[in-house]
Amino acid sequence: MLKSTIRKSEWQAIYRLLDRVSPVDYDCGGLCGCACCITEGEAEMGIYLLPGEDKLHSRRDEWLDWSDERAEDYEFPESWRGVVHFVKCKTPPHCPREKRPLQCRTFPLTPHLNEDDELSLVYNDLELPYDCPLIDEEIPLEDRFVQATYTAWKHLIRDPLIYDLVKMDSEAREASVAELAELLGV
Repeated sequence: MLKSTIRKSEWQAIYRLLDRVSPVDYDCGGLCGCACCITEGEAEMGIYLLPGEDKLHSRRDEWLDWSDERAEDYEFPESWRGVVHFVKCKTPPHCPREKRPLQCRTFPLTPHLNEDDELSLVYNDLELPYDCPLIDEEIPLEDRFVQATYTAWKHLIRDPLIYDLVKMDSEAREASVAELAELLGV
């Protein structure tokens, strides 16, 4: 299991902070039919818990399906050795909102570290098996949501394992942008 430096009480405080905000002032799931929660066809919708985040979830929760994966078998940072937890909601679109994993709470934003290790938030740029109107239509996000998300990630990247993940994803994002610019001759 990956050993996190973030205590359960800190995870709880981060969850409480994010419980008070939402990307928009209405349920964004109404825009897309809760597409990010629903498994359709071959797309298995779920998410990996961040190191230590499993302290807030129970395998006994009836709404959550767990699987344990070896970090070494997937594209995780070299520092990630051992078990990572993959979870998915068994009852979409009626998943307990107050129990959502962190990356569900901060979507559609994702943390980005530049070459000087300065944190910013960018729209999630992963290839998704669905369209997110918040991203596609560039719907303005609530300022309180953006600030709370920034605060949460600023704290989380103090953990070396989470920092390594954010740094790896940021470097991959930068490499993709540079590749695209080269292809376009920009």
